[in-house]
Amino acid sequence: MKPTLTILAVLVAAALPARADEGMWTYNRFPVQALKQASGFEPSQAWLDNVRLASVRLAQGCSGSIVSPDGLVMTNHHCAHSCIEQLSTAQKDYVKDGFYAATAADEVKCPELEVNQLVAITDVTARMNKATTGLSGGAYADALKAEKARIEKECATSDDVRCDVVALYSGGRYDLYQYRRYQDIRLVFAPEFAIAFFGGDPDNFMFPRYDLDLSFLRVWKDGKPAKMDHWFRWSKDGVKAGDLTFVSGHPGRTSREFTVARIEHLRDEAIPARLLRLAELRGLLREFQRRGPEQARVSNATLFYVENAFKAYSGMWQALRDPALLERKRADEKALRDKVAADPALAAEAGGAWDAIAGAMKRLSEIRKLHEQIEAGRAFGSDSFGHARMLLRAAAERALPNEKRLREYGESQLPAVRQAVLSEAPIHPEFEIVTLAFGLDKMREALGPDDPIVRTVLGPKSPLELATEVVTATKLRDPAVRKALWEGGKAAVDASDDPMIRLARAVDPAARAIRKVYEDEVESVLSAQGEKIAKARFAVLGTAQAPDATFTLRLSYGTVKGWQEGGRNVEPITRIRGAFDRQTGREPFALPKSWIAAHARLDLDTPMNFCSDNDIVGGNSGSPVVDRDAKVVGLVFDGNIHSLGGDYGFDPAVNRMVAVHSRAIVEALRKVYGATRILKEIGL
Repeated sequence: MKPTLTILAVLVAAALPARADEGMWTYNRFPVQALKQASGFEPSQAWLDNVRLASVRLAQGCSGSIVSPDGLVMTNHHCAHSCIEQLSTAQKDYVKDGFYAATAADEVKCPELEVNQLVAITDVTARMNKATTGLSGGAYADALKAEKARIEKECATSDDVRCDVVALYSGGRYDLYQYRRYQDIRLVFAPEFAIAFFGGDPDNFMFPRYDLDLSFLRVWKDGKPAKMDHWFRWSKDGVKAGDLTFVSGHPGRTSREFTVARIEHLRDEAIPARLLRLAELRGLLREFQRRGPEQARVSNATLFYVENAFKAYSGMWQALRDPALLERKRADEKALRDKVAADPALAAEAGGAWDAIAGAMKRLSEIRKLHEQIEAGRAFGSDSFGHARMLLRAAAERALPNEKRLREYGESQLPAVRQAVLSEAPIHPEFEIVTLAFGLDKMREALGPDDPIVRTVLGPKSPLELATEVVTATKLRDPAVRKALWEGGKAAVDASDDPMIRLARAVDPAARAIRKVYEDEVESVLSAQGEKIAKARFAVLGTAQAPDATFTLRLSYGTVKGWQEGGRNVEPITRIRGAFDRQTGREPFALPKSWIAAHARLDLDTPMNFCSDNDIVGGNSGSPVVDRDAKVVGLVFDGNIHSLGGDYGFDPAVNRMVAVHSRAIVEALRKVYGATRILKEIGL
């Protein structure tokens, strides 16, 4: 069954009152009574608090869970992939061969990972609304940014605290999320890539699956494993078909509240442009990997993420191209607009909001290419350039009052910026030249050779010539050089003649200018008018619907179940023996030698992966799946192909979350890897 065939069912469901199990719910507004009515289970506040505090966010884009009182964190292999690759060398490839720290002393610090634990949620809607009342355009954008910065600075009392003001329901509500921040994160265990991503790209977003997409990290504090008050215990039995399941994680971004104009922009411009770029980049990376084993090693993580993104966006675009989606979306929008028009008070407040958003999307179409290339950074595919821009901007922004800074350089965000700048992750110049030259070439193609920015950046040089020149000459690959510039502040950065700093400096005025246009003429309109639509929707339909995902902690519930596919039943649980049945000895269906050697020891009937109808999207990777006793029964690592339309709606008939079964994790740790230390720590 193709994703487009499921859209009508999604939209029929969307036309009905929202069902509680069709949402990713915030912890401060979880529908306890709806869950009780649906399943007979009523979680207590203590249950919710424990699950919240045992769930963590990997700030780089994934989820995880604390599974021991000594800070052991479980997540996916692909969520720790960048760390595993950064710790690898040509002599020891942990991505290929796996990693296991037999003692605490063997655990190795990840150069860039940050873990956030959500400790409090506070409603700050009234304060945010007061700050922006009566404002529009640039004044609205400036007031919104300033008030967020003030609230976050008041909240972030130390570098160990991270605070984010989060817009929910398109700005209809604002919550302050306060996190405990951990930046000393160490690698404990990772299996071989061959079993973590068994089946490779052909199996991605598919089911049945046979993956051990697993890694264990540890939070350290003050030079020793951190002591935790909340952690998930382990279920010895796991789950079976029909069991109630909960997923506690950090779904990235969804677009279920978007207006028709915003959906059309995604369908017609944003996603096609991204797909074209990803397809070209994928080809470039595959060619680079053919240069040799070392080139393949240093580019594996990038290729993995590009291939995953390409398949994900392809599914989203296919869903958006189904005419039924826009027909239903237009009908729903018209129904709400008619109700607003019929109420004089609502009409006066929100009647023009949809047209204003449509105007903002037209403006975005005019500036999109320039914004994406030079401010979003697509032209500059280089870690060295990223360091240069952060150093340049941090030096300038730290000299300003907190409320006047670019958002990512506010006081509450600076610890993450500092960690990124001072990272000891290796930077590979040959790979940097290839990716930077690609970005520069695409910039010239998108903006044209006569564009002032293109001429400023390239001058008489070709993209490859410029990339080779700046990557070869820059000193920013050395963390000690970056540290000196960070500590030297604006004077040191202004005095630097490093070629990558010069490149960042050359484009910064234009990048800041187009960012200001975007914030004032697009982002502020979407925020202000989205807020009006949200309040109108509250007045007409209430709040019995979960807000769009925002990469903040959410809780969804569902049931272990398969689905109907082409007239047959897809069973919800696979077994370890299925991995051996699919084994061909050739990538991506080649099991690692460790698994081949352990074949006789393994219980082949052990559940391997399972699916459920929990509502998830990207960002949920690494989320724990727990039962009604809040015990770990699985580890989210994927969704099925139908879940790719979940950005725009949820169809409980076919949308499925895919997870590693808890029993497969135990079986592998015990009989394949001999990881007795981890088993003892999780109580098995």
